[in-house]
Amino acid sequence: MAAAEPRPGEPQKDAETREREPPSWNFLSDSQISDLLGENIDGLQKKMEEFLNFRQLQTSLKEAILLDYYVSGFWWAKEINFTLPQLSKFMTLLYTLLENLSAKHMFLEDNIRELGKALAVLVQSHSEKSDDLDFFSVDQANAITDYLKISLFQHYKLYEFLFYSPREELVIGAEAKCVDERDSRQGSEVELAQVIELLKQADDSFPAPLEEGISYDIYSTFIAPPSPVMKTEETDEECPSPLREFQPETESVEEDPLCGYTIEDVESVLGQLTDEAIEKIQTEINEKLQIQEKAFNVKIEKLKKA
Repeated sequence: MAAAEPRPGEPQKDAETREREPPSWNFLSDSQISDLLGENIDGLQKKMEEFLNFRQLQTSLKEAILLDYYVSGFWWAKEINFTLPQLSKFMTLLYTLLENLSAKHMFLEDNIRELGKALAVLVQSHSEKSDDLDFFSVDQANAITDYLKISLFQHYKLYEFLFYSPREELVIGAEAKCVDERDSRQGSEVELAQVIELLKQADDSFPAPLEEGISYDIYSTFIAPPSPVMKTEETDEECPSPLREFQPETESVEEDPLCGYTIEDVESVLGQLTDEAIEKIQTEINEKLQIQEKAFNVKIEKLKKA
């Protein structure tokens, strides 16, 4: 970008001196900054909306996001006690970085470099002693960098989508369609017809109101369709069946399988089962002992013969 030419009557300055001077243009004037400083967050939002000339805030996603971008930045700078000139330069910096993204299609890395150049101009050097309040200290510059990391740079892709991606109206739209094209001696004449896409008509004569806009009593009484269970019960009550009057009511009662047995009966049964189990175990043990006894007798006979 070419350096600005000196004005008539202004002394000639070298390129390095001009680059170190802060920009003279401000995004918001000093009077506007003063008005914003005396407002709370709601008043700040209304004032900023007026200064930015946003007229479609309720329907425009772009205006709502930009308003939040500038209001959040101003409120943050106010909380860390920026002076009026510093606030003016900071708001100009916010605008410049966003303009680099939207108008110049600047990539994230390039925009970060532009931030570094701007802060190099606006940061007051430790070796320089100046009472100019337009400058920032090194700590303030670091705070600005940290804030931009979590605000603009962290959501850079979303801002690119906001500015670069077209948003179409999917519900209602208009398109020009060439219906008839005829040539005549006086020239070519094209008739165009407007085709309007409308919402499909509902089956009812009137569309149902939003459920969250009415009370539950009115909705359940006049709008909600009756459930099939309620219809069946009403039909049964209105037309009683003669068979139902004479049909005896039978209650299904679950019987206890131990009903009719006493504790003595249970103890006797358990005793019989225990005796049978013990007898079976004793029989198995005796059989194994007999087998082992026979094996020992055979070994003893062999030893005697030897």
